[in-house]
Amino acid sequence: MRKMNLQIFYLGITVLHLLFLHVTQAQHLLNAGQQRKSAVDSNLIDNGTVYRLTVKNKDTLNYATYNVFIPKGIDRIRGVLIHQHGCGMEGRGVSTAYDVQYQSFAKKWNLAIVGADLYYTAGCYAWREPDSGSGESLLAALTQIGEVSDQSALGEAPWLLWGHSGGGYWALAMIRDYPQRVLAAFCYSPAFDPSWNYPKEALEIPLMIRHAGATDANSPEVSCWATAVNSFKKLRRAGGLVSIAYTPYQNHNYSFVRYMAIPFYESALSQRLPRGRSASFREMRKIDRTRGWLGDTLSLNTYPYRTYKDEASSMSWLPDSATAAAWKEYVITGSVIDRTPPPPPFELRIARLHSVSVALRWKADADIESGIKHFNIYNNDQLIARFPEHGVYQYFDTNGDDAIPMSALPEMKIIATALKDSNFRLTISAVNHFNLESERITFPSIE
Repeated sequence: MRKMNLQIFYLGITVLHLLFLHVTQAQHLLNAGQQRKSAVDSNLIDNGTVYRLTVKNKDTLNYATYNVFIPKGIDRIRGVLIHQHGCGMEGRGVSTAYDVQYQSFAKKWNLAIVGADLYYTAGCYAWREPDSGSGESLLAALTQIGEVSDQSALGEAPWLLWGHSGGGYWALAMIRDYPQRVLAAFCYSPAFDPSWNYPKEALEIPLMIRHAGATDANSPEVSCWATAVNSFKKLRRAGGLVSIAYTPYQNHNYSFVRYMAIPFYESALSQRLPRGRSASFREMRKIDRTRGWLGDTLSLNTYPYRTYKDEASSMSWLPDSATAAAWKEYVITGSVIDRTPPPPPFELRIARLHSVSVALRWKADADIESGIKHFNIYNNDQLIARFPEHGVYQYFDTNGDDAIPMSALPEMKIIATALKDSNFRLTISAVNHFNLESERITFPSIE
């Protein structure tokens, strides 16, 4: 009789589990059915195409607009970087799709770049939870843009999540709800101290959480310091591949986070992307955690995982030695120095305007580590011009990590003095934001 009662008990548990899965799937279908999608617009730019789509939640005023950059010349998307703004930052997400540094990152790894703008009447207090519609609208947008762009893998490609403040909470919630789709995540001062537990699949996701300690946004309602520390402890003690980066001389809206996030993502991509031509999140590789490194959050020393003999649950887990070195530099200085020059310009063109001047045009990929600051133009090794003449070609806001300027950039061209029949030799170089200069490339001669 007891054996029969146990069988009935376990059967009941199984039925309840299946019922839960059925209700969850039905809710996802309901959310998808309650969303209306606009037509997809496209904007062709030098490095690729930016697709724009708005997804509206039916019977509400809530909607999301997605600007998705797909690099030129790639035949298959293999991953998606989703850059989620913080509370009150609606309208600035679009800038990520036009960010030349992220575009170069995307070109190298065959990624799409998603700049999301979530417009909800209750603000981030609603959209921070994926089941508000912000999760399903992302899935719907990726699927539809994948169809329009002839990149069918877009809807199945694994995700790199990035989130600031309320967007950091959203990224943690997406790890909770869609762990099987997430390749890696970076949270910049995440907020609202979530109390949920994570599924075991979430423990396989490399995650870095940055906070600014006492100078972060720490009101009882926002609690960024507590969010970072508590999320780190919960995941790390459970065996999660999580690290924490405390930058004490910065604040909630000030940090050079991309200088840490990009090398972190690159390490995760190299270890987790599916092998061969597969582009599905279902084929992501599991990281061998024993090949990682550990970072002591007090002394800031780093150690190979395999040689560390003491208890490690309070240590940051880092994907490899390069990430460990960058993490140590970042938590000490608040930045990561780029030590390599940018790639040189290419596709140089020159046209005679009149006897005194020529028009110069070129193309360039941004430095993945530190973008493009400006270009130098030389005549016979003498600096004669700078583009742009003043300021920088593109930078980023250290608040929301938004590109400045936020829209498509001007054509790379300049009018230079080069007297006809004179012995001139015009060359150009790129300069990154750490003032490292590329190789100089010579403009062709005028026929």
